[in-house]
Amino acid sequence: MAWTVETVQQGFPGKSAYHGGLGWSTVAVARGPEGRIAVLDTGAFGARRRLLAQMRALGIEPGDVTDLLLTHLHYDHCMNWPMFPRATIHAGEAELEMALALPDGDPLYPEFTIRELARHPRLRRLRDGETGLPGITCFTAPGHTMHHLVFVLAGDPPVIFSADVAKNRAELATGRADMTLDAAAHAASIARLNAAWRAVPGTVLLPGHDLPLVLDGDGRIAAQGARTCAIDAWFGDKLEAVTRFELSERAAG
Repeated sequence: MAWTVETVQQGFPGKSAYHGGLGWSTVAVARGPEGRIAVLDTGAFGARRRLLAQMRALGIEPGDVTDLLLTHLHYDHCMNWPMFPRATIHAGEAELEMALALPDGDPLYPEFTIRELARHPRLRRLRDGETGLPGITCFTAPGHTMHHLVFVLAGDPPVIFSADVAKNRAELATGRADMTLDAAAHAASIARLNAAWRAVPGTVLLPGHDLPLVLDGDGRIAAQGARTCAIDAWFGDKLEAVTRFELSERAAG
């Protein structure tokens, strides 16, 4: 029943000021019973090469993946499900129906991707509770979207994959969200998420746009690992003249 979870793409706790959604979201791989390999969210289209490289470094090919778990259907979390040809796709029924009802051109939902997903022969539509995978449950946490799912994976340590219910450490600590459809519902969802996290000592929480988080002995939030994020830019007349912007706390300081 135990799952082992590894991050293959770090989520970044920021947003673009001038170019729309940044979309750098957390993607993780979970290995579980009976040889199952699950991908937790799939990232945006631009992440494909990086995801392939990171997964192959773990010895995983796209055809090895047995299951995809989608927390919600914003473009930066669901776009890459076609990369995994053998996988069963687990997505929230209410989230899918809501997204299908929106008009084409909605700013956050990739309409053509979602329509194809709805027709997929291995799509499993989830409601709260059991997912059909041993050791993985889910619950609805409205706010960022009104039918956003949180996945809870049994293991040593247990893992909660919260995606954008709490996108980053600041939202967990304050109980408030930067991007929400319903601030009151979202605050209640973050409170529920915090309670579930604190109920089982040692649980790792994977937010949608931050490093994995744990609680120290005093119940304070601490990040696991080091942030690795940078942008290379060409401002001059030579390809060799590259300006690198390191996007980390140390660089900001």
